[in-house]
Amino acid sequence: MGLMEGKAVLVTGAGRGVGRGIALAMAKAGAAVVVNDLGVSLTGEGQEGASPAELVVEEIRAMGGRAVANHDSVSDWIGAGRMVKDAVDNFGQIDGVVNNAGNLRDVFFHKMSPDDFRAVIEVHLMGCFNTSRAAAPFFKEQGSGAYVHMTSSTGLVGNMGQANYAAAKLGIVGLSKSIALDMQRFGVRSNAVAPWAWTRMIDSIPTDTPEQKARVEGLKKLDANKIGPFCVALCSDAAAKVTGQIFGVRNNEIYLFSQPRPVRTAHTAEGWTPEAIAERVFPQFANDFYPLHRSGDWFTWDPV
Repeated sequence: MGLMEGKAVLVTGAGRGVGRGIALAMAKAGAAVVVNDLGVSLTGEGQEGASPAELVVEEIRAMGGRAVANHDSVSDWIGAGRMVKDAVDNFGQIDGVVNNAGNLRDVFFHKMSPDDFRAVIEVHLMGCFNTSRAAAPFFKEQGSGAYVHMTSSTGLVGNMGQANYAAAKLGIVGLSKSIALDMQRFGVRSNAVAPWAWTRMIDSIPTDTPEQKARVEGLKKLDANKIGPFCVALCSDAAAKVTGQIFGVRNNEIYLFSQPRPVRTAHTAEGWTPEAIAERVFPQFANDFYPLHRSGDWFTWDPV
């Protein structure tokens, strides 16, 4: 028997890439899966041919698993409720929610419009809230449940041209930790995972220079299907004591991220003036300042 035998899971954005890999891994582990996907472009607009969600459902059923497709938007409160209801109506329960759905509106901050910012926040951050909140009453009543929220190195470290995406992804970390605190008394866990994988979400990275081309070739070696097994483990009973954490997965490598804590303090009995801060505090803290860089520069892309 697999780790998820007898359980039902909702996976959002599960028609392609990382989400598809998670949905298939859940099914292989014995879970019944609600495969949610709008089947739209990266910016969240327009249908793109045959329903990706239906294709994943067919794959799961072909392997002997149970699955249903859902085409609601995570950014819609009522639609999020329907996703959870699909799990309960079809499988009699819901035991896990994997918040993977996403979109992009990449543009430098000084050119970013309110619509660009809002569109990404609504899918990533509001989407995580909507689906998680919809499942919460069921988790509370049954005294168990697991949330897995996809964050990103863009939120954890920073990246150029993605202020909207970074804000949403770091917001998801805060949401996950607060859910973990609020729901712990009911036996419900919440964790965040930063996936490194080559998907259409990063297929637009420029390749105008030899350095850019080399970086993209390294990225292409990051297998989207490698994220699924970790999400399965997080949603299983084996992770009953794992909550409020931030993980990363890159091919065969798993990370546990540190969380913000004070690293240095400065104190004076007289109180601080702006001049005293400039003269004494900034120089004292300088060696601990976090370097400014792109997330790609922070990470070694050689596959493990």
